[in-house]
Amino acid sequence: MTKRAYKYRFYPTPEQSELLARTFGCVRFVYNSVLHWRTEAFNQRQEKIGYIQANARLTALKKKPELAFLSEVSCVPLQQCLRHQQTAFKNFFEGRARYPVFKSRKRRQSIELTRSAFKYRDGKLFLAKSKTPLAIRWSRPLPGEPSTITVSRDPAGRYFVSCQCEFEARTLPVTPNMAGIDLGLKDLFITDQGERIGNPRHTAKYAARLALAQRRLSKKKLGSANRAKARQKVAKLHANISDCRLDNLHKLSRRLINENQVICVESLTVKNMIRNRKLSKAIADVGWGEFVRQLVYKAEWAGRSLVAIDQWFPSSKRCSGCGHTLSSLPLSVRTWDCPECGASHDRDINAATNIKAAGLAVLALGENVSGMGSVSVSGFR
Repeated sequence: MTKRAYKYRFYPTPEQSELLARTFGCVRFVYNSVLHWRTEAFNQRQEKIGYIQANARLTALKKKPELAFLSEVSCVPLQQCLRHQQTAFKNFFEGRARYPVFKSRKRRQSIELTRSAFKYRDGKLFLAKSKTPLAIRWSRPLPGEPSTITVSRDPAGRYFVSCQCEFEARTLPVTPNMAGIDLGLKDLFITDQGERIGNPRHTAKYAARLALAQRRLSKKKLGSANRAKARQKVAKLHANISDCRLDNLHKLSRRLINENQVICVESLTVKNMIRNRKLSKAIADVGWGEFVRQLVYKAEWAGRSLVAIDQWFPSSKRCSGCGHTLSSLPLSVRTWDCPECGASHDRDINAATNIKAAGLAVLALGENVSGMGSVSVSGFR
């Protein structure tokens, strides 16, 4: 059995909206207050605060008369936010993440509830402190009773609930098809068979409307209700762009997983590549990282093999026919002829072919293949 999250949109009543707003605010206050306290303790006394001490701090905060509003909401999301903060500090001290930052009311708001803070009966979900069920748009049935749920509100004002349930992954029938794909900007990816999947450029489609909304936002008075409305219009446009991108990536990744037993891709350090100011917007819009992330977990669930080739493997400069590697190949050169065997190559198709060959060699011979750099199977570094 595997745990999986099922996300649904819901439409709260005015009472539920008020309850959620108070809960979001209390969670944000507790997180920021305890984070400030832990930071001061470390800076002044070099003291590292753990979850038990942070939880005791929460109890002390709730006893203060001026903070009585903390007792008006369920205690579970307040405790869960401290657990998340403890995980953030652990990741920071182990070098996997940056120092935790304060939560902002202008960004996405979320709370996590365990079984003691919600009820799921007869296909209806009830939150603690609320007598009416959430009006959820059930796009698909849950496989079982959720163990935890996460209620969130995005900057566009939409409400979502994510239910974590156990489900049994269904292995797809074995197929002889294998694919190597090369990620790009003009085309989202190119296969070794020469198929090109174009880049929809979702941001460009909304560029004019987004620019107009942002100009109007910049002219609104700070702190005014009109500025809040203008900010939400900008957030809705960004939400539309994100939804279109995710929908396209989910369809493409599912198609690749359904049609191929083995998928070979190149592992890219998107965080480093996005530092290029000329290409950062295009790289962020195409969604390489999200696309590969979807391939990873979908391949695991479906019993497929995903092979990641090292980013320094010269897939574009290497001749897929004889193996000759060019000393340099500028990005402006899209086709080239091999000086050894005379074969004519399309840059992208040649790269996809080399990526597929390297990936199959990994599956056959192991994780270290001579001349191919370091590689990994079913994951990325």
